[in-house]
Amino acid sequence: MSTTPLLTDIAETVEQIAPPRLQESYDNTGWQVLCDPAARCTGVLTCVDATPDVIEEAHRLGFNLVLSHHPVLFRGQKRFAGETLVQRTVMQAIRSGISVYSCHTAIDSAPGGVSAEMARMIGMTDVRVLAESASDRHTGLGAVGNLSEPLTPGALVELVKRTFATPVARCSRPKHPHEEISRVALCGGSGSEFLPLAAASGAQAYITSDTKHHDFVDFSPELLIIDIGHWEAEACTRTLFSRELTARFPEIQVMESETDRSPVIYM
Repeated sequence: MSTTPLLTDIAETVEQIAPPRLQESYDNTGWQVLCDPAARCTGVLTCVDATPDVIEEAHRLGFNLVLSHHPVLFRGQKRFAGETLVQRTVMQAIRSGISVYSCHTAIDSAPGGVSAEMARMIGMTDVRVLAESASDRHTGLGAVGNLSEPLTPGALVELVKRTFATPVARCSRPKHPHEEISRVALCGGSGSEFLPLAAASGAQAYITSDTKHHDFVDFSPELLIIDIGHWEAEACTRTLFSRELTARFPEIQVMESETDRSPVIYM
């Protein structure tokens, strides 16, 4: 009898890491496409965005599961006629027999999730959740903690750019360019709504994405805002799930997608 895990076994393990109950009310985590619940997993390709290119990459590798951060099906679809990227992705996945599972805000809020992974990557210590959930202080969005060693604003920005592989960062003007920063808050993806919490936490800098102009105006006196790309602020999910699934299922191959790239380029 084969000991290779089923697709549903992989999903159950993913849900232990990123429980669906933690997703935001507007979200659509879980199975986006499940071609055959009885199928055994032939390999997992992790990505931020599942696109036709990612589906084709999985097909070339012989993998039948794509694990994405962003849901493919986020807004309602009235038909599948290949008219949009979403439609083409789903249709190609079904034709190729490739299932797609997405985690999104479930892994955003999970202990050890997106923001905790970002904090680990830049060497933060004494990390706690920034926006705690009502039921459990260990779950929620964002993170706040201390740098392993204080850095000037310029050095911190360079560390962030290097760590998250982004060529540029949109930053507020440092109030004191040479004053060292020791406490940092961050939030993977769009986290500008937590700027007040970041300021109240005692953080001197806040790393996130999709910050609006007036947020820079309103919070720059208190915080060094470091705004990186949305994709760059969530790309760590690919590594996070590759690491966790490889540890739990050493008998299957788990790879990070090479065709999954930020839709934004800097010219």
